[in-house]
Amino acid sequence: MAAVQILPGIYSVGVADWNVRNFHGHTYTTLRGTTYNSYLIIDEKITLIDTVLGPFAKELIENIREVIEPEKIDYIIANHVETDHSGALPEIIRLCPKAKVFGTAKCKEGLYKHYYGDWEFQVVKTGDKLELGKRSLSFIEAPMIHWPDSMFTYCPQEALLLPNDAFGQHFASLGLFDDRVEQCALMDEAKKYYANILWPLGPVILRKIQEVQKLNIPIKIIAPSHGVIWRKEPEKIISSYLSWAKGEVENKMVIVYETMWGATDKMARQIAEGIKAAGVDVRLYDIAKSDRTEVITEMLSAKGFVFGSSTHDNDMLPNMAAFLEIVKGLKPTGRKISFFGSYGWAGGAIKEMQERLISSGAELVKEGLSFKYVPNEAELEDCFNFGKKSAGS
Repeated sequence: MAAVQILPGIYSVGVADWNVRNFHGHTYTTLRGTTYNSYLIIDEKITLIDTVLGPFAKELIENIREVIEPEKIDYIIANHVETDHSGALPEIIRLCPKAKVFGTAKCKEGLYKHYYGDWEFQVVKTGDKLELGKRSLSFIEAPMIHWPDSMFTYCPQEALLLPNDAFGQHFASLGLFDDRVEQCALMDEAKKYYANILWPLGPVILRKIQEVQKLNIPIKIIAPSHGVIWRKEPEKIISSYLSWAKGEVENKMVIVYETMWGATDKMARQIAEGIKAAGVDVRLYDIAKSDRTEVITEMLSAKGFVFGSSTHDNDMLPNMAAFLEIVKGLKPTGRKISFFGSYGWAGGAIKEMQERLISSGAELVKEGLSFKYVPNEAELEDCFNFGKKSAGS
């Protein structure tokens, strides 16, 4: 990616990572790659907002040089400590050692613990302003969206919001803007990003958006630190975040299961038929064969989930155990969850699944459905009826 002017005197100088396929410790698959966005403002004070992942520092510097010599940078805004945004910071500061870094108190602490640099750092809080010349920047602390140090930067003269990880997507594209990419793909990646990274922070996100709305500041452009820039319809992604943060759902359920010899698979398919018969859309996933990033994305807009597992050593199977640990952390409040599974000489999977999610905030249906060995015709009929009941019919 080369430097691209997004507004007069304001440039996107970030880089695209076309080949990354896993993120956040391999918990998130990025099938469309990602971008590490960085923004350069040319004014009386030259300002760089966020950097990029460390291995891409050279490319970032080359992009900056297309506009101005990096040594001329006066200010660096660090909206977030995480290394996909700060990794190139030491290299940038090496080129302009007199540049002042701005961020929250938690950001100062985090950057020092990452890089141990003796940098000139100014702590900023919500409402603080930084004059650049013709333009100014103001800051909005946004703790836990999605780290304690997170911050939004706003340029009132351009009605430009730079919210770092909020409103982003893992989506590599030369289109750069929302009106230059395929809309279904864009919203799919935006939803996936929210579901897999921000879902448990819904209450915090809702309060922060409402707080920003009360400031009554115009927002014409949202430039996040991953993915494309929202310039045509910034209200589209804000509206989506409000819906997701409120826990609004569709008339849809998701079945996630793991099977050993196929009996639990037979149950899952009949439960799906029962849900469908109740007039509810349904998605069915064998978690041992499915991309859990995609599964979680589908779950975000579902009103309920049904989890199933064969019993092994009086417990659920390992892929289901790992997946439910993630689900517990998502805190899917307002969802109803049912359980099912098959077993051999002894059960245990349903009890263990229930106990795994007891602190998730979801409503757990205690009456699970389990059968010994392979279900017969009558038991499959019970699965069908269990699906209808789970759907609310």
